Amino acid sequence: MMKTTWKTYLFWILLAQAVGALSGWLTRNQVELYQTVIRQPPASPPAFVFPIVWTILFTLMGVGAARIYSAPASNARSKAMLLFFIQLAFNFFWSILFFNFQAFALAFFWLLILWVLIVRMILSFYKVDKRSALLQIPYLLWVTFAAYLNLGVWLLN
Repeated sequence: MMKTTWKTYLFWILLAQAVGALSGWLTRNQVELYQTVIRQPPASPPAFVFPIVWTILFTLMGVGAARIYSAPASNARSKAMLLFFIQLAFNFFWSILFFNFQAFALAFFWLLILWVLIVRMILSFYKVDKRSALLQIPYLLWVTFAAYLNLGVWLLN
């Protein structure tokens, strides 16, 4: 692995955080509706948990992406970075589908695609840098939980 500077980490963390922040900003008015009107499945966490968890997950994504970006150039690295960007785009649009359009069924299937993309990204990261792959496990677990919540909202509403 090439030497990675703090600026590289900062760039990738800020990029991931910016995607999350923009998605959050675009859905901010609808999130309140979710908390007050929409019926939620059992084990739904309180609203304050989501921004905390997502801040941690976007940071882990950014650290992982920085490590992959800093690895020597290869086809595996290129594929890993491509999967990172594709899953990040899917992540961004899920919130808009779910909150703004309240397309709960479409959002659920979108989330399943995101889940597959995350698995593929983890496997791809693993070929380049094992630690980067392991850093994405909490993200996969949270998206699995989010799929349960999304399915529950779809079925209850």
